[in-house]
Amino acid sequence: MATPDTGHAPSEADLQKARAKRFFRRAKRKAREQAGEVKELNIVAMMDMMTIILVFLLKSYQASTLNVNMSADLTIPASTTQLHPQENITITVSTSELAVNDRAVLPLERGIIPAKYKDGRKAEAFYVGPIYDALKKEVDKQKYIAQYNKNAPFSGRINVVADKKITYRTLMEILYTAGQAELGEYKFMVMKAE
Repeated sequence: MATPDTGHAPSEADLQKARAKRFFRRAKRKAREQAGEVKELNIVAMMDMMTIILVFLLKSYQASTLNVNMSADLTIPASTTQLHPQENITITVSTSELAVNDRAVLPLERGIIPAKYKDGRKAEAFYVGPIYDALKKEVDKQKYIAQYNKNAPFSGRINVVADKKITYRTLMEILYTAGQAELGEYKFMVMKAE
């Protein structure tokens, strides 16, 4: 190894000084590392970690279970089904009220939809305007999300959570109106017997 000034080989004393400098630098670096001093922060590793946590939270949110608020006028029928509920638009029908995704839509009279809410105000009509409006709003929201998120496509399904005393006629009016709002598939929610 030649020195830059003279072009001659370094002396033994110069080599000793260079080794001593390297040794002291290495010792200082190890002392700083042991003391916990961080010279620079590696933000890339932290961003990777936060991205993984975000993806995990989004996946676990999407796989959450269906919540049903039980009340005195809502008793769900029991079943021995082994299927798990899916996340869809939820229509809750108690004996006193009908709700879409936990938002009250219209009052019921002992589980029956009053004629004043039906198409043309006829008792025999199946189309119920307030239910259609609430469902169409949810359908439009799902379609908007599906445009930007390919993992959440519009399914056209609803979950019907109904009291076991609700009449067949009321259920048919709800399902007919849901069909008009582009919701052609439905699932009835039941209590899973232990």
